[in-house]
Amino acid sequence: MANITTSEVKFTAGGKEVSGYLARPADVAKAPAVIVIQEWWGLNDHIRDVARRYAGAGFVAAAPDLYDGVVTRDPQEASKLMSQLKHEKALDYLNTVVQHLRAADYVTKLGVTGFCMGGTFALLLPCHTQLEAAVPFYGDVPEDTSIIAKLSCPVLFIGGEKDEWITVEKMNRLSEALKRYGKEGEVKIYKDAPHAFFNDTRPEVYRPQDAQDAWNRALEFFSRHLGKGQAATV
Repeated sequence: MANITTSEVKFTAGGKEVSGYLARPADVAKAPAVIVIQEWWGLNDHIRDVARRYAGAGFVAAAPDLYDGVVTRDPQEASKLMSQLKHEKALDYLNTVVQHLRAADYVTKLGVTGFCMGGTFALLLPCHTQLEAAVPFYGDVPEDTSIIAKLSCPVLFIGGEKDEWITVEKMNRLSEALKRYGKEGEVKIYKDAPHAFFNDTRPEVYRPQDAQDAWNRALEFFSRHLGKGQAATV
């Protein structure tokens, strides 16, 4: 992994403020940025680790805290936290982060990724604001897929065949919507993979080979659509 810098930050724009975590490649003047959106557990160590991985691969990685400091390992509490998070609030937070990064002199283009709940918002966000690429991991697909007509960027959607929540039926619905509205996108379904198969802190669902392949695909996708960083001059 390349040298990186990390910090707890406040993303600010339009008089609004969102707490979060920022990881950046060192010795790079400008780079494309990826917003990394949390699972229903909150902004935990796993999501921070994913942000560091992106920074190590040459991207600015911004992980906003949608729960305002609350993190849990209890599925029941996580479900409650997710259900209490209004889509309007989450999208408002994420748009603040988008505006903050757009104004930053060290950011070139901007993409988004997310996992589980974060995957839901990684699909919705580019339907509400301009982004250059999106890679949602097993996020929910709206029943009314007409919102896909507003999609502003190419999408690589990653899911698992054995996901009991984000079912193959839902993912097929997204594939059909992408075609119907003429949007550039791909839905990659991993055979026999369960929900959250990318999360290496959960051995009961983690699938190393599928996770590595998904990671490689995400990096290639972001590199293709966002470009590379620009080395700092001495």
